Amino acid sequence: MSNKDIKTVYKGTGLCSFGIGANLAEIDVKDGKVLRTRPARYDKAYDMEQFRPWTIKARGSEFSACNKSLIPTHAIGYKKRITSPNRILFPLKREDWDPNGERNPQNRGKSKFVRISWDEATDIIASEIKRVEKEYGLYSVLLQCDGHGETKVVHAAHGCNTRLFDVLGGYTMQARQPDSWEGWYWGAKHVWGQDPVGQADMGNLLMDIAENTDTLVFWGCDMETTPWGWGGQMPSRYCNWLTEIGVKQVYICPDVNYGAAAHNDKWVPVFPNTDAALHLAIMYTWLTEDTWDKDYIATHSVGFEYLQKYILGEDDDKTPKTPKWAEPICGVPARTIKALARNWAKKAFSIAHCNGGSLIRSTYSHEPGRLEVCLMAMQGMGAPGRNIIKFIEWNFYGLDTQQPPPKSEVVPSLDKAYRGYNFVQPASFIPKTLIPQALLGDYTEDNPLSWHGFTVAGWPRWDQFIEYHYPIPGAKPIRMIWTDTPCWTTCWNGGNSMIEALHSDRIETIIAQHPWLENDCLYADLILPINTKYEETDIGVDNVGGSYSSIYYEEQAVEPLGESKSDWEAVGEVAKKLGVYDAYVEGKSLEEWIRHGFETSGLQDYISYEEFKKNGYYLSPTAENWEDVPRGFELFYKDPEENALNTPTGKLEIYSESLAENFPDDDERGPYPKFIPYGDRHQESRLHPRSEKYPYLIVSNHPKWRVHANMDDISWFREIETCKVTGPDGYQYEPVWINPKDAKELGVVHGDIVKIYNDRGWTMGGAYVTERILPGVVLQDHGARLDPIEDGISDRSGANNLICPTATTSKNAPGECTSGFLVAVEKVDVFAMAKQYPEAFGRKYDKGIGVSIENRIKQ
Repeated sequence: MSNKDIKTVYKGTGLCSFGIGANLAEIDVKDGKVLRTRPARYDKAYDMEQFRPWTIKARGSEFSACNKSLIPTHAIGYKKRITSPNRILFPLKREDWDPNGERNPQNRGKSKFVRISWDEATDIIASEIKRVEKEYGLYSVLLQCDGHGETKVVHAAHGCNTRLFDVLGGYTMQARQPDSWEGWYWGAKHVWGQDPVGQADMGNLLMDIAENTDTLVFWGCDMETTPWGWGGQMPSRYCNWLTEIGVKQVYICPDVNYGAAAHNDKWVPVFPNTDAALHLAIMYTWLTEDTWDKDYIATHSVGFEYLQKYILGEDDDKTPKTPKWAEPICGVPARTIKALARNWAKKAFSIAHCNGGSLIRSTYSHEPGRLEVCLMAMQGMGAPGRNIIKFIEWNFYGLDTQQPPPKSEVVPSLDKAYRGYNFVQPASFIPKTLIPQALLGDYTEDNPLSWHGFTVAGWPRWDQFIEYHYPIPGAKPIRMIWTDTPCWTTCWNGGNSMIEALHSDRIETIIAQHPWLENDCLYADLILPINTKYEETDIGVDNVGGSYSSIYYEEQAVEPLGESKSDWEAVGEVAKKLGVYDAYVEGKSLEEWIRHGFETSGLQDYISYEEFKKNGYYLSPTAENWEDVPRGFELFYKDPEENALNTPTGKLEIYSESLAENFPDDDERGPYPKFIPYGDRHQESRLHPRSEKYPYLIVSNHPKWRVHANMDDISWFREIETCKVTGPDGYQYEPVWINPKDAKELGVVHGDIVKIYNDRGWTMGGAYVTERILPGVVLQDHGARLDPIEDGISDRSGANNLICPTATTSKNAPGECTSGFLVAVEKVDVFAMAKQYPEAFGRKYDKGIGVSIENRIKQ
């Protein structure tokens, strides 16, 4: 094949969305098809010396910026997603939904779709918007406008509909809470402030850890999975280097996940959602052996005496939090807890995270979130080698404090060109975790649904004390839903409750726009076909890869499939029917928006727009004197008065007067942190009698071979044994890791098909029997593509979010609880189930992609 026949374009292949790109790749195209995906070579168009490549030197070794992107497996396999047989190629309408007659909401998810034209589809949507506005008002339209997935800027994958409704005059927004870091947002923020992010200062920590840390504790995270979709494999490369230079790596988690398998020097298995007990037992050891930094606590914190009394059993609890006390709760032997605590007190320990997991997104997760900060404070948080780092979402909000690698001279931004949700708090919103409750409840202006906090990541700590309501004064309940985020059922808290809500006759119209027929799309009344970013021209930015920050011109790789349009274009077609197109696009063409993004990026003075387009990308130089950037909490450690935190006192508030004053009766999130195994809201603990019926705790991690619900139809991945387990019926089931001891008691062998269930419903999976999971715990990654057996009850695919708790983190913290909950497991006969559920088990199936789109479209 001649290279002359191949066109190469640049695409950001990260899947964070929100305009936050990553994983820049070179896409080779021939005859209208993507041939291959390759790492982007940064030195292809430039002399790298102009970008001041950085090098970290430590312990006689060096770690340097790369001259190419470190793309993950996802980026390479994504070409299969573009041409997936599950692509929606033309507008679809549910066959028995008549907007001028019977709407049959009870048949959502059951009745098939029929093909219609774009003209008919947009006529219907525009007419429904006008009708709902006239009968109920625009606040009765719920826009679901968030989510991870393809990262686009002008063609924004999420929130273009909010731009339209801003023009129309109002809407109710689904407000996405910080789903992968709930515990820090609802807990740690009340100890250390840290607005807007709520997480640790981690500037320049790659250098600090390399120079000063003896042991890096990876607590509840997977370095070889979660960072992939957001920033690529720089964290993997860095951890390999830490091994070379002698920094020990300890993994505390219920499973030997992929990061632990690749990097760990010690695995400390812990039961899901019991980390708070382990925290307390470590602190007990320090207190009783007098190996904690008393001076730091005295000068850098307030209220430690409350926690100290609780740990020592000197308060009303009367229970010392000894290692022996913690052992049966968390599963870690008392001798291991003592050894860990003693080693920690003698040496420099830092903690690492990657978001997600039972530590931070389970019931009452604000407690381990707060206790972790207290734990680090007792050993002088901010001292050399003693910090907390996150290996994902680097450069968050463009803050130096959120950039562990060497700082860029400019952190480019394309916010001015981003056409999705603009991150302004609207008049009416509902937390994403409360959507089913809001849709099913009899809420009115006089009897509203109430909660505290806007919930969207980045809002200040004090906002968590503001009470909000749905409906807002003068508004009526939701009657129409328009989603560009159709994965609530498979990614959020209690998917079966959402399915029940989507069947409600109160919801008169459900519009979805998406490239693939999957998950919530099954319950739509009308679907608009969206193309992938490979079919669009756009602009992108990467501030999270670690080597350099960059912007890139994303030339169209292939023509749009079928009649698909981009999200921006699809909403624009509706805007035309409503007569507001010019206002919707703000008078700019696609090319003008792309140019506007470049000219406001921060890098416009470094290179001309014409040269940028020609070369396809540009890198921000490494900042001069980047070595002098403060490391983590270094400045606070050195002088807490001069470098105060943004808490009310400026110090670590181990006892929060704000929580005490605003929520005096809150026994789930009190003024100082405790271990809360269960309560009135949640009974997801081995210590609760409910565990007799549901004896296993399930770990539901970020998936290895997907990003949340993305990419479950990539045939290359489905061939991997840890991606799918093929049952005797030929169906590829989501793996369920089971310890051999538990498998023996269950009568299960490797490859058997099992049912996972509790009182909220059931799903299925393929048994993957392994020592890599703690006894008493099972693991099944979340995000499998929905394949309902009985709507709102059961599922075949392994979509375990259907059966996680619907109740939020705690009474006054509306986060999600999607890992570390109780289930039972039993072996099943798939052939007997096929007789019991002939329609569900008889659907056309393709091992390369899963259930076929043909089951849902009337031919």
